Amino acid sequence: MKKTLALLLISQMIFLSLMAQTLPPVDKSPMDMSYYPANYPVLKIQDKPTEPLAARVVYSRPQKAGRTIYGGLVKYGEIWRLGANEATELEFFKPVKIDGKKVAKGRYTLYAIAYESTWTFILNKDTDTWGAFKYDPKKDILRITVPAEKITEPLESLAMSFEKTTTGFKLVVAWDSVKAALPISL
Repeated sequence: MKKTLALLLISQMIFLSLMAQTLPPVDKSPMDMSYYPANYPVLKIQDKPTEPLAARVVYSRPQKAGRTIYGGLVKYGEIWRLGANEATELEFFKPVKIDGKKVAKGRYTLYAIAYESTWTFILNKDTDTWGAFKYDPKKDILRITVPAEKITEPLESLAMSFEKTTTGFKLVVAWDSVKAALPISL
């Protein structure tokens, strides 16, 4: 009887502790990822990959939500984590070249500095960081400045995707009415 009562009491305590735990709310800037080649995991499980996995970007997707993005939320000339929450991470599954510079296989943090007509993409070796609060330029692998383009259909959410090029691929980053692309050569 005492064993049954003790077991019942322990079970009740476990049940109550589980009830007391709450799940975090849904993130306002959900995490997303894109692959090159596009949809690689789906192609892989279908045994239909057209080329080997080369890159993946993991980022959080902030929403415009009526805010002024460029020159407002994203300050011109200041370091930006290129998304929300954790800094954006770009992983290469093979060596690549960016702006003629060799980049080893591995994970990197991708930052940007936005200007009205150009963006500077920054590849940094310090990973697993939140925001750009601890950004250290001494850990930069490279910087490349590319044109920023206006787009006709503004995007409510930040979006990143890879597109094939004649020399490899590019990472296209678009939000609001602006897009910029990081060229990557194989």
